[in-house]
Amino acid sequence: PVLNRRCVIMKVMDFTTEKYLEAQRQSAAAIMILLPKNISSVPHDNVQSFMVSESEALLKETLMPVYVVPEDEQLLYMYEEVKQAAATRTSSIFIRVLRSMVTATAFQILVSNNSPIKAITDNTIVTLEGVLPGTGEDAPTIVITAHYDSFGLAPWLSYGADSNGSGVTILLELARLFQKLYSSPSTRPPYNLMFSLTGGGKYNFLGTKRWIEENLDHAESSLLHDNVAFVLCLDTLANSDKLYMHVSRPPKQDTPIQSFIQQMEEVVSSRFPWVKVGLVHKKINLVESTVAWEHERYSLRRIPSFTLSHLEDPKSELRGSILDTMSQVDFRKLKRNGIIIAEALARYMYNLSDKGSPKDVQVFKGQLVRDGRMSNLMSFLTSVPRASQLLDKEPSHILLVNSLEHEFKRYLQQVHRHAFRQDKRDPDITFFDQMDQPIVMYRVKPAAFDLFLGGCIAAYLGIVYYAIQKGTQTRDWIGFEHP
Repeated sequence: PVLNRRCVIMKVMDFTTEKYLEAQRQSAAAIMILLPKNISSVPHDNVQSFMVSESEALLKETLMPVYVVPEDEQLLYMYEEVKQAAATRTSSIFIRVLRSMVTATAFQILVSNNSPIKAITDNTIVTLEGVLPGTGEDAPTIVITAHYDSFGLAPWLSYGADSNGSGVTILLELARLFQKLYSSPSTRPPYNLMFSLTGGGKYNFLGTKRWIEENLDHAESSLLHDNVAFVLCLDTLANSDKLYMHVSRPPKQDTPIQSFIQQMEEVVSSRFPWVKVGLVHKKINLVESTVAWEHERYSLRRIPSFTLSHLEDPKSELRGSILDTMSQVDFRKLKRNGIIIAEALARYMYNLSDKGSPKDVQVFKGQLVRDGRMSNLMSFLTSVPRASQLLDKEPSHILLVNSLEHEFKRYLQQVHRHAFRQDKRDPDITFFDQMDQPIVMYRVKPAAFDLFLGGCIAAYLGIVYYAIQKGTQTRDWIGFEHP
């Protein structure tokens, strides 16, 4: 009942906003959350509940440290032992005191943090771009983009499978598919196709903002300067039978975005009629300092753009959770959404509707959209956490970004790597180091046990002393009677 100076241990199923705030009110020393190795074993309702509490906890300031630790046998044993000790509080005070003096075991948890935590403002945010040139000198440009970083309560455990590993996976598959069409002059469409993978997406799409500024304000020639048909942003597409198109303003008739919507609806109605397609219109609030979706960065520069996602609410807890792992991915739905986007894009670029092609015509037939490749890409993306503050510091994370660049060079032309550094004097984001700390746990007895043990030793010595004194008196008496 009293949490002061105590570490509160919770499983994922235990963690709620109410319990978090109660620990904060009672000035608990820390909260330790035990993260199961197999997230798929956690019931869906518990996962959703944790994600909601996680997003709410991230919005609240606190001086109380929160540690997230992957479960193992020793931690689970400790958890059960503490849980049993807490259950004994229902018995009488006298029994509890005796039991704690003799049998109770306490745990002392120490974090070996000898140096002060420092602010980091020199992070480098990397954005990748590549192009498939279309036919004609003044061909319009279609931009396909996705952010590749992740977010969650613990950066070192933020793998971002659905948000936004799914968007990156579909983008890389689209690059492979359309490269086949662009490789032959007979099938090359009259559109430039530009792909970009942006960093800093979880932090107000900072990489997208800086990339747009570099292309529009600092570059003499860029495809964004020319005729841009639209920008397609991919975000959170690995689940659900719903597909929402988020726009900043309703598309007008006879515009490229409206034409793409019609093509996508034709693909869905002819091949995937159970999928619900919806249009979500949200105006950009210029008073707010943050944007909700990546396409809003383009809309602010008057570039026609929209975001495809299975999420209707941009504030969904799924967009930033440590439980967004491979367990949240439905590969059949990921592949289906990839097919819908690829077919709709091809139909738009080749203007198949106006040419009288049937609605169920398939540009990418058979096994062109590969299950194995998409699952391998997703496994690769979730092999390391992709939190922004890690991507330019750790060797394995730097390797991940380099591998994405290699994938671009494999299928695209004019591949460029843009590295944006923050202004140290006035950074957009301030991160902190020591996000991965070793914790040492000691098994200790309570202070009452020392008193009890001291009493036992004193009693033992008293008995020994009494026995020795008694034996001496007996020998003296026997000696007096029989000289």
